[in-house]
Amino acid sequence: MTAIAISVSAAIAAAAVARRRSPAHIQLVARRRLPFCTAASAAPAAAAAGFSWADALRVASDAGVGDESDLSGYFRKVDICNRGMDKKGEFVEFLVEDQVVGYIHKGFTEHLRDFRDVFTIVPSHNGNNTVEHVTLHSSLRTPEDRTIAIGDVIKGLGDLIPGIRNELYPVTSSYGMPVYFSLERAAAPYFGIKAYGVHMNGYIEKDGEKSLWIAKRSDVKQTYPGMLDHLVAGGLPYGISCKENVIKECEEEAGIPRSMSTK
Repeated sequence: MTAIAISVSAAIAAAAVARRRSPAHIQLVARRRLPFCTAASAAPAAAAAGFSWADALRVASDAGVGDESDLSGYFRKVDICNRGMDKKGEFVEFLVEDQVVGYIHKGFTEHLRDFRDVFTIVPSHNGNNTVEHVTLHSSLRTPEDRTIAIGDVIKGLGDLIPGIRNELYPVTSSYGMPVYFSLERAAAPYFGIKAYGVHMNGYIEKDGEKSLWIAKRSDVKQTYPGMLDHLVAGGLPYGISCKENVIKECEEEAGIPRSMSTK
């Protein structure tokens, strides 16, 4: 990623416009509205590059200071995150050791029926041939066994789950709770697990004005290519603390050495 410093209020406005106008964002929102998508690929670099640094700076210069107490834009983002509640009935619980660890779309559960030695599809008792919940086969008793077995399933599903990262996310009932198994990062949305990440903003002060560092994602990123982003951000994989993860991401994404990020 590359980064540039613009004033804080202008940065917020620029980021909002960038995400709203980006063709890649429009395509992604359209995909997320589908109940189940069998394939999704990264948007073409040409489309993602539709919002450039020049556009960001132009929006920043036009934005002005504005009313910092106006949080309506923030609440609109919250509403967007909570959309689709009317489709909750299309998903079933994913249980491990009687704990809900995720929610799986009913369409996706049909693909899991081929892996009877890994997943158990529990039917409802109302006689209408529907699924009540999904759990793991009783023979998979340890986190290690579950991780290996489900990893093999992910490989077997092939292009059904695109963008394999070879990075594992811990699967828990909530943050800090025991890890039941680890799951390929790209598969996390398909199993509806809780995933966590670290985010860090950076700012500088010059001539009495604070400016926020805004990064622009690479046009070849698998997710949100070419869009504006935090200075440093990344998913929280298995076996690493939040502090160590943000230090790692500082070096990988922003070129901030450990000697600086650990201070």
